[in-house]
Amino acid sequence: MKCPYCNNSDTKVIDSRPVEDGLAIRRRRECEKCKKRFTTFEKIENSLLVVVKNDGRRESFDRNKLINGLLKACEKTKITYEDVEKIAERIERALNNTMEKEIESKMIGALIMDELRNLDQVAYVRFASVYHKFTDVNTFVQEVNRLQEKDRVRPEERNEEK
Repeated sequence: MKCPYCNNSDTKVIDSRPVEDGLAIRRRRECEKCKKRFTTFEKIENSLLVVVKNDGRRESFDRNKLINGLLKACEKTKITYEDVEKIAERIERALNNTMEKEIESKMIGALIMDELRNLDQVAYVRFASVYHKFTDVNTFVQEVNRLQEKDRVRPEERNEEK
């Protein structure tokens, strides 16, 4: 690895540690010539994913687009940027694990909905309103009712859990 300061190709690794839940390695390096230190990351290169849009268009999967969509849904909620990054990481991993080169945008939306449903109801409903293209208040209310129904636990089920 070349030193970014003096271009010397003789550098040594001082420290290595896993990051991103073990999916990458962060390395601290030191240049043998100028003695300056710098950080590098080693990460598995995922195959190129293509997203098939509802209208048939195809575009490269863009993790930043996923994160931006999540951030819009999670605005003014308890969800942190770190939470959003973890969600994006899980979704990207799930997409890569399908071993498909082309992924329908519907699948990505469904994965986002599953993540948000378990994390924050407001973020879930915000995302659902865009994902399902709510056209009026009634469809919005129906989705909220569905969410509440899934959250309700019947009394006999509560007893079984104890």
